[in-house]
Amino acid sequence: MTPLLAHDRYCDEIDHQVGLLRSVVTSGADLSGTVPTCPEWSLEDLVRHMGGALRWVEFIVRTRADAEVPEERVPGLAGPGARGDAAVLDAWLAESGERVVAALREAGPDTKVWGWAGVLDTGFWARRVTHEITVHRADATLAAGLPYEVAPEVAADAIDEWLQIVEYVQRTVPHDAARELRGPGRSIHLHATDTGPEVNAEWLVELTEDGVAWRRGHRKATVALRGPLTSVLLAFYRRLPLDAPELEVLGEREVLEFWLERATFG
Repeated sequence: MTPLLAHDRYCDEIDHQVGLLRSVVTSGADLSGTVPTCPEWSLEDLVRHMGGALRWVEFIVRTRADAEVPEERVPGLAGPGARGDAAVLDAWLAESGERVVAALREAGPDTKVWGWAGVLDTGFWARRVTHEITVHRADATLAAGLPYEVAPEVAADAIDEWLQIVEYVQRTVPHDAARELRGPGRSIHLHATDTGPEVNAEWLVELTEDGVAWRRGHRKATVALRGPLTSVLLAFYRRLPLDAPELEVLGEREVLEFWLERATFG
């Protein structure tokens, strides 16, 4: 999985995203309210999940783990004992972010550690954490009714990484949904309408008999999803409905829906 951004840029973005997620926690939003895009979670559950994930990755990187680490081995992963206290939750999240960023910066991108997608270095985790928190911040922000923005280069790399994860699952994991994505003659074009050529925010995704193949660039496809890059990202991650007013679906919509129903692993 070739990253688009430099290691330090990922570390900076994790720090930035943690700060933005903290601002949701302290915004006065109802921590007990349901997150519409993750309805099994309350807003506090989502924040605890994300903070715990940061601490889990920090432990993997700091200890140079060569195998998956059980969550129960990670100190402080579950978060504060008391629920409903925004200040306490915010402080725990801040510390979680500081820990993982410090560990990733100290390790650099090339230190060997365990990873779940076939990339066994700390660079994988810097990239994965960046996009994990970028998307979960969208969950939190949308739940709180607050505006959501993300840097174009981060949004574009998040789409790249997700496509690479789909490729990896198809190659290595016996997964019915992944197998169902195979087949000839179907393709998806993603087209951001608000970015310049320096971002190159267009993708062609082909569903072939040999598996998913994709590349950046413009080409006619079975179906096209067009809109602002942030909206395309959120729709591709199933955080925004295809009927959102800023999005346009051209061609065979059912092909895009077929993809979204099945590319839900990772």
